[in-house]
Amino acid sequence: MAGRALCGEAEEISRTAITCWRRPACHAASTLPRGHPGHFDRGAVGEEGPVMRVSSQGVTVVALLADPDAPTEIAQRMARTLSARLAEKAGQGRRFDVEVVSEPFTSGTEDPPTLMRRIMDRGSAENWDIVVALTDLPLHSQGRRLAVNLNHAHGLALLSLPSLGGLRLQTRARRAVEEAVLGLAGPHTTWAEGPPRRQPLEEGTDDLRYVVSGPRGYLRVLVGMVRANRPWRLVPGLSKALAAALATGAVATVNSTVWSLAASLSTPRLVIAMVGSVVIMIGWLIVDAELWHRSAESSPEARQRARLYNTSTVMTVGIGVLVCYVGLMVINWVWALFILNDQVFASATRSPLHAEEYWTLSWFVASVATVGGALGSGLESDEAIRAAAYSKREQERRRTLQDDHGDQPSK
Repeated sequence: MAGRALCGEAEEISRTAITCWRRPACHAASTLPRGHPGHFDRGAVGEEGPVMRVSSQGVTVVALLADPDAPTEIAQRMARTLSARLAEKAGQGRRFDVEVVSEPFTSGTEDPPTLMRRIMDRGSAENWDIVVALTDLPLHSQGRRLAVNLNHAHGLALLSLPSLGGLRLQTRARRAVEEAVLGLAGPHTTWAEGPPRRQPLEEGTDDLRYVVSGPRGYLRVLVGMVRANRPWRLVPGLSKALAAALATGAVATVNSTVWSLAASLSTPRLVIAMVGSVVIMIGWLIVDAELWHRSAESSPEARQRARLYNTSTVMTVGIGVLVCYVGLMVINWVWALFILNDQVFASATRSPLHAEEYWTLSWFVASVATVGGALGSGLESDEAIRAAAYSKREQERRRTLQDDHGDQPSK
């Protein structure tokens, strides 16, 4: 039953963009006929079949190993009700204990087999029956975008949050974790049957993978990356740039030359001015903060990953700049309502001051102010801007990991 629900979640992630596959080394049974769009293999752990993972106290200990920032916040919110939901879905009096551990386990690598070994090594030192790792990095395997990686033999799961898309992320993540845990826990057995055997994790032993493919899958991962970046945080991070933009807008609003220009511009020209100013702002932020991701590898997968990073960075910064632009437009409109005089405006532009003129002026001034904000962004600390880029966030994680292990020689 858990298998059917888990594959149903995969179909919800992307109905036609997700394919389920297993490695040839796995022996598995399917609840759906082979070839069905929702077919997947359950991944038995041996000839005796899957074993229920349960501690000596009769409680299955589930660890949510989460990358810092957004994955940790999602895991912490999820953990408040996850134990009760798992017990309710599992039934038969089974109990679950959920722990949240925030660690940069993806630091320095995006290779799924390496990450799975890290997860197993981390779990082997703790009293955990099941480990579900959450990351906001997009994962790739053999040129395809990886959503979920399960290993029934060791009770491990790796979940890439961007693969869930940008809408209802908390709900989708909770459902994916629930179904992964129930699938890894296996059927109900007693402790007398013995705990599951822990063996070295070897390449090719993963039981199940969901691979996001196709244009819709690519778009879902891209939107998920932008959602994980939380572009709205870029707005308060641009305080100096916004101050420069507001000052530019305040001066431009009372300038008679700007009045005449705004009154003479047609709508297409105003649109061009808006697009041009926004593009200048985006380009300046990316160049000045060195957000562009350049891969040191020349493999097709590395180039694909770099394109995905850079596209998500442009979209993230673009959303932040558009939010700033709209805010500037509204503020300039309010300022114009307060400061402009009908007679002075009419004498300078030879046209009366109506509601349309207020909006046209505030629109044009927002474009001018955005260019001024781009110049002011050079005074910003790059930390807030770099937080919007996956590559820079990953560099921060590597630096954090090196600080925690300062006694080890740097690579």
